[in-house]
Amino acid sequence: MSFPTNPSPSPVPAGYHAESFTDEERTLLGRFFTDIDGPVFGIVNLPEVVKGALFARYSRSPKSVRRLFLDEFVSEPDLGVRAIADNLGETDSVVGLEKARGLYDRVFTQFGDDSVAQLGGAHIACEQASNVLTKVLEWGRLASYLEQSTRYIFYDRKLGGRYRYHVPGEIIGSPLETDFRSTMDDLFDTYSALIGRAVPYYEALFPREDADSMGVWRSTIRAKACDDLRGMLPAATTSNVGIFGSGQAYEMLLMRMRAHPLAEVRSYSDLMLTELRKMIPSFLTRVDVPDRGRAWSNYLASVAADLETRVADLGLTPEDRPEVKLVDWDSDGETKVAAAALYAVGDLPDDQLLAYVRSLSLDDRADLIRAAVGPRGNRRHKPGRAMERTSYRFDVLSDYGIFRDLQRHRMLTIEWQRLSTDHGYITPDALADIDATAAWDEVMDRTAALAERVAAAFGPAVAQYAVPFAYRVRYYIQMNAREAFHLLELRSQASGHPGYRRVAQEMHRLIRDEAGHRVIADAMQYVDHNDYDLARLEGERRAAAKRAALGLDQ
Repeated sequence: MSFPTNPSPSPVPAGYHAESFTDEERTLLGRFFTDIDGPVFGIVNLPEVVKGALFARYSRSPKSVRRLFLDEFVSEPDLGVRAIADNLGETDSVVGLEKARGLYDRVFTQFGDDSVAQLGGAHIACEQASNVLTKVLEWGRLASYLEQSTRYIFYDRKLGGRYRYHVPGEIIGSPLETDFRSTMDDLFDTYSALIGRAVPYYEALFPREDADSMGVWRSTIRAKACDDLRGMLPAATTSNVGIFGSGQAYEMLLMRMRAHPLAEVRSYSDLMLTELRKMIPSFLTRVDVPDRGRAWSNYLASVAADLETRVADLGLTPEDRPEVKLVDWDSDGETKVAAAALYAVGDLPDDQLLAYVRSLSLDDRADLIRAAVGPRGNRRHKPGRAMERTSYRFDVLSDYGIFRDLQRHRMLTIEWQRLSTDHGYITPDALADIDATAAWDEVMDRTAALAERVAAAFGPAVAQYAVPFAYRVRYYIQMNAREAFHLLELRSQASGHPGYRRVAQEMHRLIRDEAGHRVIADAMQYVDHNDYDLARLEGERRAAAKRAALGLDQ
């Protein structure tokens, strides 16, 4: 595929020097660059290893990337891009990729590995993965993830003749396998029956308004039923996850997975490595090398095992705590934020600015913070890095469903403990109205007994699969004030699940009242503390309006 030169010319910066290329060079460049003449362009139609190698060489060359491409990446007979590209799309494409890998390895050796590994990436799908595995997949900060949502999908339909749950490899072939399958099947039977009660209950409770289409109304009712009943789903419930990441992100993910105690996680690491090596092989050469990736995985596993032994020897039992507790903050945080707001726009040293701001009155400090926040038109208008000068650490004990939603915010720091039945479970209020409380309790009690048997035979890590989302899990969230703007305003929106809305609202209250950061808390003006009966209704209405505007409604 080639691209026309400037099909819709963009403004070129004043003083920009446009390079000259021969007609032959322009024809070749048109196959691999989205623009030949301007200062901004994309690189396409090349293996990821070539793109990574090109940028790596780019960092050590005075040439422009297009000239570098022509001079050093095209001309070489054996490893040049022309030799590689001539094979792309042909039956001999493997030869092309082998040559591309040779080119990459040459640059890799010359310029080092970690920085080059950030310059190429791949999309990969991991399907029918348990919810224990999905949390492992989504640990890293350097990749992007998209996962099936339990808020919009009913899990009453079977796949391949059985419900959608994973049977841990550790128990297959053991006496517990039959027990596990029987308990899970009965659980999903109960879930399916309760979905059949919850949907008509909410349809009667919230009849469709004339202004809403049948699609908007049904989607909202479905979300309401899913919100109430997802707590019955076990962590063994399978999901699909899409990932896009750099070679470096995948390398770190796979080494962590290879060190994991669960067979499912290690199995998927092998499957992922096989497929990624078909796409970006050179980026993953270290993963299973004995003195590199394997040594790294062994290090991670040994540290985790040592710490686990140490905490087991403490002999302590958990003290009572509220659902959300602010455990650490900087009492001088707002003063530091006010000083940080001035740093980038002046020439004064950091400590001098801090001393100056400390000399101001409280009102003057508050005025500086408000100036740094500015007039926010919507929640996406967020203040800058001055807000990173102070942070908050929360200890949270919520049901696993809420944790799954909050765990997605990877730019903050989050770590969690094993899912177990030790902290009890939640029961949605609506279950009493559909006469389902007894059925809910029976599922929770039966899965708790199963988890105990699995833990005794195979350890607490494997027992997680048997535990439903309604059981509580403990985790901490540490974030600076800038991330708090994003998390708390997003997760308190009307369309959010009532559970994580409650956690976000409480975090906001604690920042204001316990940390005493009232100016910062007040600047989070889009935190929504209201309650809503049909959380998804307005969101579905907006989505329907957008579809109609695009002519997509049938």
